[in-house]
Amino acid sequence: KSISMKLAAALFLLSLGSASAFAPNARGAVVKRQFTDKSTTSFAAVASFAKDPLTVPQFQDYGKNVFTGKVADGYLQKHGVSSDVLKDHKWVEEQADVVAAAVLEWATDNGADTFCHWFQPMASSGFRHGQTGQVYNMMLKFDNDTNELKFDFDGDALTKGETDGSSYPNGGLRDTHTAGGYLAVDTSSPIFLRDGVIYIPSVFVSYHGMSLDEKTPLLRANDAMSEHGSRLLKHLGYDAEATGGLKANIGLEQEIFLIPRDEYYRRPDLQFTGRTIMGKLPARDQEMCDHYMAPLTSHTPALECMKEIQHECFKMGIPLKTRHREVAPGQFEFAPLYGINTVQIDQNLVVMQVIEEVAAKHGLAALLQEKPFAGVNGSGKHNNWSLSTSSNVPLFLAGPINKATGNDMAFPVIMAAVVAAIDEHGDLMRMAIASPGNDFRLGAMEAPPAIISTYLGEDLTSYLEKFMEGEVEGYCPKKIDLDLGVKNICPIKAPAEDRNRTSPFPYGGARFEFRAVGSAQNVSMVNTVLNTMCAEKFKEFADRIDAGENAEDIAREALKKHFKVVFNGNSYDEDNQAMLTEKGLSNIPSGVEAIHVLSDEKNVDLFKNMGVMSPEETESREAVLHDHYTGTVEVEAGTFIDMINQHIIPSVKAAGQGPLEELEGTVETLKSALSEIHGTEDLYEKAKLARVLRLETMVDIRKICDLAEETVPAELWTLATYKELLFLDSH
Repeated sequence: KSISMKLAAALFLLSLGSASAFAPNARGAVVKRQFTDKSTTSFAAVASFAKDPLTVPQFQDYGKNVFTGKVADGYLQKHGVSSDVLKDHKWVEEQADVVAAAVLEWATDNGADTFCHWFQPMASSGFRHGQTGQVYNMMLKFDNDTNELKFDFDGDALTKGETDGSSYPNGGLRDTHTAGGYLAVDTSSPIFLRDGVIYIPSVFVSYHGMSLDEKTPLLRANDAMSEHGSRLLKHLGYDAEATGGLKANIGLEQEIFLIPRDEYYRRPDLQFTGRTIMGKLPARDQEMCDHYMAPLTSHTPALECMKEIQHECFKMGIPLKTRHREVAPGQFEFAPLYGINTVQIDQNLVVMQVIEEVAAKHGLAALLQEKPFAGVNGSGKHNNWSLSTSSNVPLFLAGPINKATGNDMAFPVIMAAVVAAIDEHGDLMRMAIASPGNDFRLGAMEAPPAIISTYLGEDLTSYLEKFMEGEVEGYCPKKIDLDLGVKNICPIKAPAEDRNRTSPFPYGGARFEFRAVGSAQNVSMVNTVLNTMCAEKFKEFADRIDAGENAEDIAREALKKHFKVVFNGNSYDEDNQAMLTEKGLSNIPSGVEAIHVLSDEKNVDLFKNMGVMSPEETESREAVLHDHYTGTVEVEAGTFIDMINQHIIPSVKAAGQGPLEELEGTVETLKSALSEIHGTEDLYEKAKLARVLRLETMVDIRKICDLAEETVPAELWTLATYKELLFLDSH
């Protein structure tokens, strides 16, 4: 009985951790405190359940393949230091050879003989497998004199590298005659190991130090947010700088589709573009909501595939805790525990690569693109974002931050800065989610619309409204008692905030959820924008307090000016969308136009003044993103032409029925549109033409192709249909 009680208590706590995995907030911690207060006996039972998970056979390799914590400490101590050395970035200058020796021993003990500086080129989503750049070097050489085999891995090899900067998307920052690209280790993210290779997370810059990657601006934005957020907190009563400053935490929910691989090879569009550019909906799709959270059954490969993905990730220290079915047929989701943004982004890129590779082993193809199938839900990567002190005091949770500062007004002042940032920089938030795949997803009842607003919940909204009018009480979120009306089930407490899935940026207690982020994105730019815009507001507030103004007065003024961005209603409703647009909220329906706001003067100045990107770096990103958009459309249109010529027209002819004449005309339409794009020089103008081709011309042509599919007998149709692609459980 005692063992059963211990196991039950342990499983209860584990369930709390899992629940917070894809909703990273303080609720899990709050529940645990309530559990501790009300049931110390059960907590003691959990504490006494001292079995080490690493002694369980299936868990024994978990965490071994990441050089951090106890794993790193065991090797570093052999060389006279502890893992604490990795917490100070100056180890790169002062202890590089020592760390390299420890890494080498760890690597060889785990079967690795190769190292790689692992970096993140711009504009990789949708095409580059793994979305990273990698050059592999053996950690061995032969002695020049004796020809003896020796290890060849020291501090210099670990901490720096060089490659060609001109062959990656760079927006004009590099050219063939000025091609130098340089790699430096990112000490905020741990080295990891997979398949005999150690991967060293790195930044990638030009000969002049300009960023050629996704990560460098994010690291700069983190620094700016920490610097100016710490200044503001000091005015509010807490010396964050003395305890290491501030940090940004995120949790990333990853949605995907898994489809039969043999059917995937019958779709050139899926192979080349990641989405179906034509295809008729079957008689059944998602209208019965029967796929969402349904059992992962053993009669298809999906369950074993997802279990192996989790297993591979846990070996690399990636806590990919949650797996479940999503809304659309064939759609699934993974979610990890949250953590520091640079680490989480690195791990998410690894997760996406592992998903694609493991799926192939199980006879499946994993689709990461935002909208692979028309007519059913697309996939997102909800970016749960929060700020905290380095000592883990959350800034967006009233109780802890007010207690740490000794100031009940700390929370409303911080929230005022965030609300003002959202209102002023909604255009940049929209830019950050402007990926080709998101064009088909935003506002389609599966992701919030392009109008940027924030949901705070009625409780917090009411509090801030009273704060604006001069009330000075601290915020204490109400808990709602839910009596289920069942005698044997005790009432439960619900949080102050409901869940508004229509809001682009809802508050959920301790964190905001950026719901509109695309599933295939590297979210570095998303988090660069969030941290930079808040850094600017923190700086503005701190500067004004330095000049003698009162913090609460500044916050009230900001809320009165920007409170229009707070909207707790249904953002899918078209009347509400019109109302929000009339109020002046940022509304940029097109991704191409959203990308163009990067070069707006206010945004160039924002990144420059916060030390995140120079004007040249900002402009280069607009060029890269527009070129990426145009290139994506060119591949899609070229693939469409081939599918019409090689599959659809022959099928219609074989059937002796269908819209043959219309189909033959579509090929010339597509070729003419591509020719116009190729003849245009300006990248923005090319992207605008590509947008019209993709969202108007190709949509109209798709209708003709779908009519052909509806008309031609199944045995004469050579392309895999939605029925064959989506309904894995029906095969």
